[in-house]
Amino acid sequence: MPDAIRPGSIRLIVGLGNPGKEYERTRHNAGFWLVERFALQSGVALRKDGKYQALVARLEGNGAWLVLPQSFMNASGRAVQMLAGFFKIQPAEILVVHDELDFEPGTAKMKQGGGIAGHNGLKDISQRLGSHDYWRLRLGIGHPGERGAVSDYVLGKPTAEDRAEIDEAIGRSVEILPLCLSGDLQGAMQKLHSVEKPKKEKPVEKKAEPSKAVAKVEVKAEPKPEPKAEPKPEPKAEPKPEPEKKGLFGSLFGKKK
Repeated sequence: MPDAIRPGSIRLIVGLGNPGKEYERTRHNAGFWLVERFALQSGVALRKDGKYQALVARLEGNGAWLVLPQSFMNASGRAVQMLAGFFKIQPAEILVVHDELDFEPGTAKMKQGGGIAGHNGLKDISQRLGSHDYWRLRLGIGHPGERGAVSDYVLGKPTAEDRAEIDEAIGRSVEILPLCLSGDLQGAMQKLHSVEKPKKEKPVEKKAEPSKAVAKVEVKAEPKPEPKAEPKPEPKAEPKPEPEKKGLFGSLFGKKK
């Protein structure tokens, strides 16, 4: 039999993702990855439950539920609403684990309430519960840089380096879940955030200095003119040699008219 539930403790942990082998290694399934690891470490098996359209498991001791909705991301709230309604679980007793575009891989943060930041899973849960007051555990996956590339990015697989960073963040997050289940949510946040790794700065490409760049452009735009060939001086006509003076007979008989 489960132990008595402490006031303010987490009674339902929900991992967000998409079902099926084609999605199991994509960034959008980071919430699945965490809950699956916690179930494994806790020694419980997640089993398919048609009533809730989800994979579910119940922890021994406090009787908290682990849930992986199997109705795709856009309809994640269906399983949460049905299970929370049946067991009378309040929004403040629910922890939703999901991927977060605004954090770099390796970052994990926890908070209660807030907006949905365009996340379709959170949007459906908030609508079905009629509240934003549930807790969130956000796992950074990074951002593609362009809004139009987000859909393909979250449904793509992370690089080996990014996956290692995400797995490390999952490991740190799993360590604080017992505090959440015992009702020490502030202590859980403090522990998680105190060991947060510093955010990596992407290398900035060095730009050429303006003065040098202009100099290069000027050299290309205005090639040096070829030196003009200086006109060669016209050769002066050499004086014709004077005819040799002939002797007496030459002068008498040399010229004939």
